[in-house]
Amino acid sequence: MKAIVITTGGGPEVLQLQQVEDPELKDDEVLIKVEATALNRADTLQRKGSYPPPKGASPYPGLECSGTIQAVGKNVLGWRVGDQVCALLSGGGYAEKVAVPAGQVLPIPLGVSLKEAAGLPEVACTVWSTVFMMSRLSARETFLVHGGSSGIGTFAIQIAKSKGATVFATAGNEEKLAFCKSLGADLCINYKTEDFVACVKEETGGKGVDVILDCIGAAYLQRNLDSLNFDGRLCIIGLQGGAVTEIKLNTLFPKRLTVQGSSQHEEHITEHYIVYKYSQATYISTDAPTSHQAFAFPKLKHSHILKTAAKNRAALRPRNPENKAMVVNEVEKNVWPEIVAGKVKPIIYKSFPLSEAGEAHKLMESNEHIGKILLVP
Repeated sequence: MKAIVITTGGGPEVLQLQQVEDPELKDDEVLIKVEATALNRADTLQRKGSYPPPKGASPYPGLECSGTIQAVGKNVLGWRVGDQVCALLSGGGYAEKVAVPAGQVLPIPLGVSLKEAAGLPEVACTVWSTVFMMSRLSARETFLVHGGSSGIGTFAIQIAKSKGATVFATAGNEEKLAFCKSLGADLCINYKTEDFVACVKEETGGKGVDVILDCIGAAYLQRNLDSLNFDGRLCIIGLQGGAVTEIKLNTLFPKRLTVQGSSQHEEHITEHYIVYKYSQATYISTDAPTSHQAFAFPKLKHSHILKTAAKNRAALRPRNPENKAMVVNEVEKNVWPEIVAGKVKPIIYKSFPLSEAGEAHKLMESNEHIGKILLVP
């Protein structure tokens, strides 16, 4: 088969279409003839050499795809040769064929083309696992998504609205703001010309929002905390604005705020801290602590520098197949019906031939697109 090979870490020019061996099919996997794959920020980082694939994963980039099943492993139930599907991958989407654990495969939602479905698995699994499973956004709550015109942002706006939330979105120009509005965002904020904290406070009567999905990281951390309501939840899925910052802990105390991270999109993301408040103490941990199990920092006064550290266990890409299958199952139960009902749709900006993967990366890194960019073998 042909696949995009990263010849060395570097710019888009290092992405080369080459003849490679077909993937080996394991007993619990299906082999998919790829119809299309979609770009993600993690692909550009892998290309640069700063985000290698997990152990045992395909060396080729690509975290999602759609296509037709060509073969099934002997332990696979529920899928047959000829089924049209899309899938969440650990890598290998930039190829003509990919092998994937059967639990990470999804049917094509009614009303979505096979090609368009390539842009669904990664955004659907990321948004559902972070905004709903981790941050527990519910109907009648308020939700702010940064980068509302991105693949993640366009999907988050739609699914949050379909579940009854009030949605605020930030974007960088009038075209992108108008598109966010067309998807259902109740308030669209130009982050280049407006203060999103002031806009959020004005729109909510000074309360703030209940949940924030953030792709910026350090540069926005304190402002995000200032934008949250009591018992607000901040989920950080990217570090485009840096990985290290200082915050005022007295922002957390009175409002009982939660900060958590889950991402495979940004350089240097390795450990994910959750900041909890119990009584008058603050705990920083990678798991939800009990009243007697937590990492206490008694010497902290007004601030603490949050750093990333070791394991990356909250991200989608390095999770084990069983954990990914759980997320995929939740997405099929909770998100796919919204797509079938026409409340959520894939937003595809442009498609490129697989041989032009470098040009597709240039477009993604220009930040001129809205929604997803596809590659077609």
